Amino acid sequence: MLYYLSSFTDGGDFFNLFRYITFRAGGAFFTSLFFGFLLGAPLIRYLRSVQEHGQPIREDGPDGHFLKAGTPTMGGVLILASLVLSSVLWVKVDNSYLWLILFVTVGFGLIGFWDDYTKVVKRNSRGISSSLRLILGLAISLIFTIYLIQVHDANLSGRLAVPIFKDILFDLGILFIPFSMLVISGSANSVNLTDGLDGLAIMPVMIAAGSFGIISYLVGRVDFSDYLDLHYVAGVGEITIFCSALIGAGLGFLWYNAPPAAVFMGDTGSLALGGALGAIAVCTKNEFVLAIIGGLFVMEALSVIIQVMYFKITGKRVFLMAPIHHHFEKLGWAESQIVIRFWIISVILALIGLATLKLR
Repeated sequence: MLYYLSSFTDGGDFFNLFRYITFRAGGAFFTSLFFGFLLGAPLIRYLRSVQEHGQPIREDGPDGHFLKAGTPTMGGVLILASLVLSSVLWVKVDNSYLWLILFVTVGFGLIGFWDDYTKVVKRNSRGISSSLRLILGLAISLIFTIYLIQVHDANLSGRLAVPIFKDILFDLGILFIPFSMLVISGSANSVNLTDGLDGLAIMPVMIAAGSFGIISYLVGRVDFSDYLDLHYVAGVGEITIFCSALIGAGLGFLWYNAPPAAVFMGDTGSLALGGALGAIAVCTKNEFVLAIIGGLFVMEALSVIIQVMYFKITGKRVFLMAPIHHHFEKLGWAESQIVIRFWIISVILALIGLATLKLR
């Protein structure tokens, strides 16, 4: 909304700054960070008052996790509140990409909230059924994709870009719909699986958001996309502001989630943030790049898939426990070691993903 302050100027004064995505991205970052600090403490006090026993701890999990009993969950509400308020405040509200991404973010957040609420009420770590959660996520992804096809330019709609190969655009036709649904739902559930240690998921999410903030800015400008031989996507530059707000909201949450965590993100946050990353990747035509930048999330999801399939076939386990961060816990790694090393992996993968923008 603040963008429209630029209408009060003919250029050359303070209000002219609101025309620039970079200025509004900075404003969105600090605004969401402010909301995170402002709302964090009272929200945690409220969650503690209504969650007598906090988030249920898996009985088959690492022993160290029982020390976290009583820690409230649903901290993702803090991230979503800061993110949504800041985004709406700083972006051009007539930008269709913003509302589509917010639809996915809030939609998956509501699924996660229902799941967290069920866990707290029923006092078990299962929540709603996985099939119901999957169906709801696919439904949100389907609605998003149907509208996105209409928003994208005709030369991009329903097509799939490939990293490095600048001139390749696969026309998937109707198959683009299930592909997009798979990207978004897969991203949401992969981040959800990663959220198992204090600070483990939120920092890689912020790293991925920062990377896609850069990508959105580049592909949303004719000059930069032409120089880098990227597919120009008109209007996606505004997504940079959303990504910046996500980083600010993430930092505000991390202040309270740093070990020992005062609050857990819960499915409310992890599903919402994962869904947001998937939606951004589809909007910017960088679905494959998401698999690189979010490689840590892919690794976590694959570890679960491999564990389940191998156990069904042989009755044995590949990992001591899945997702894979629990495997390293079982090996005796300290929680802080796992978290920081996984952060380092995320940075490396993000740099590799960004490098693909020029290797064309």
